[in-house]
Amino acid sequence: MNDLEIPLGKRTRLYRFFEMVPAMLSYGAILLLIVLSLVSPLMAAIYLMLVIITLIVKAIGIAYHTIRGRNMLEGSQRVDWHARLLELENVKQSYRYHKGIHSRAFGYKSHLENLQIMSAHPADFPKPSQIYNAVIVATYNEGYDILEPTIKSVLSTTYDKSKLILVIAYEERGGSAIKANVEKLKKQYGHEFHSFLLIQHPKDIKDEVIGKGGNITFAGRYLRDWLPKQGIEYKNVIITTLDSDNRPHQTYFDNVTYEYIVHEDRKHLSYQPISLFLNNIWDAPAPMRVVATGNSFWNIISSMRPHTLRNFASHSQPMDALVEMDFWSTRTIVEDGHQYWRSYFHFDGDYAVQPLYVPIYQDAVLSSTYLKTLKAQFVQLRRWAYGASDVPYVAVRIFTRNRKVPFIGGVARLIRLLDGHVTLASVSILVAFGGWVPLLINSQAFRDPVAHQLPDVVSVIQQVAMVGLFITVFLSLKMLPPRPARYKRHRTIFMVSQWFLMPVTAIGYSSFSAFYSQTRLMVGHYLDKFDVTDKATRESVDEAKQLKQAKKI
Repeated sequence: MNDLEIPLGKRTRLYRFFEMVPAMLSYGAILLLIVLSLVSPLMAAIYLMLVIITLIVKAIGIAYHTIRGRNMLEGSQRVDWHARLLELENVKQSYRYHKGIHSRAFGYKSHLENLQIMSAHPADFPKPSQIYNAVIVATYNEGYDILEPTIKSVLSTTYDKSKLILVIAYEERGGSAIKANVEKLKKQYGHEFHSFLLIQHPKDIKDEVIGKGGNITFAGRYLRDWLPKQGIEYKNVIITTLDSDNRPHQTYFDNVTYEYIVHEDRKHLSYQPISLFLNNIWDAPAPMRVVATGNSFWNIISSMRPHTLRNFASHSQPMDALVEMDFWSTRTIVEDGHQYWRSYFHFDGDYAVQPLYVPIYQDAVLSSTYLKTLKAQFVQLRRWAYGASDVPYVAVRIFTRNRKVPFIGGVARLIRLLDGHVTLASVSILVAFGGWVPLLINSQAFRDPVAHQLPDVVSVIQQVAMVGLFITVFLSLKMLPPRPARYKRHRTIFMVSQWFLMPVTAIGYSSFSAFYSQTRLMVGHYLDKFDVTDKATRESVDEAKQLKQAKKI
């Protein structure tokens, strides 16, 4: 069996080397510009232009995938996935009914092909009536006002509730309040599901970092023992993990069950919905709205590139696969992205992420005060950026004689992983300030016509890139949920003008959080505690303000 664990304590020299690589490359990308500026302003200009040209090529692809992905998202949400799922119960009858019918409905052609394949070999595919969905909701100390809408959203889905198992995985270290909240939820909603399980994750378990991975793994191991007692086979269970503020689209469980059934290699797949940070987008401060919308679009873009798609936040995976690999890692604070690599190496490279074009809605960062919200956003992004810790995990399993995955495919994945983290850290800074570096540190640059004109050239390119920003603004307005009655129409103007903050958030949040996490990794000062993102509602924020004002009086 493959060793899937992240090392604790002292690392090998090779592992430590690759822990330093992301930061070395990120810092190196900026230092290289400085060194070239001192040696040859012309070479510095050429280097920066190559970086920008690469970025423009990527931006064109991003714009294309954004538009196409948005259309896929809209099309999939219009599909009655519950009806399509029910048609898999008797595939021969369903195929005879649909054969010869021509429809432009989203995915109809694929649905017809699935029915045709399944009707030829029905024994190779489970029936919808055999499948259960188990939903693990991870929570630490979130309030009832955060948890209840999540439970309600699961209840409002179109999936058969008698096949829906709800698990609330809560932390002992969350205190008595969270225990009281989850018990209240079970009393109120427990009868609506096949089962409603409360599983408390003990604190201070040996060899676990403080984080979500340990919590949901503890719940998964409970299910591993519980399901056979209910007469339910692992292969007939799909596990979905949700954070406490996650609200699945009403067709999500029908959609994931449909995709699970129609893929014969279902055990070697996980199923990734599109995470949209829109729950409270009208309430969040402007910088957080920019970050949240940008992250939403990035998830849409990622769904259009399945070969690069990785697990992120909420996702689904078969129970039998999870049992084999002992669920998620309990040694990392980024268990979602790491789950891709854990699965990839467990299945010796025979693993992929299947995109689902239905969303799971999440909260933008919002805390009790503006300053706390700004800080909470950085804390969240630095945790995500700590996904750079996967670089050594992947590298040592590829550059070894005991390699069990294809070498070329593994190296290609490693390069993409590195490129993503280095780009996140360095490119925004290079584009924003790189054009001035040769002029500021080398007087000879004023005599070089190329280097002298570099700031103007970069400025023109940035203006051209505004086209992509306009596309983003337009699509973001279309994605917005209805404006709450408490806000007047001029709030929509702020939703447009907020995008002037994009350069600030790109550098102040994305770049700095990436450098922070990569630096911690480089010096061996590891992030070994999952800092839970503050979650507040507009009502709780207003209540806190009123309480603060009352104290002043």
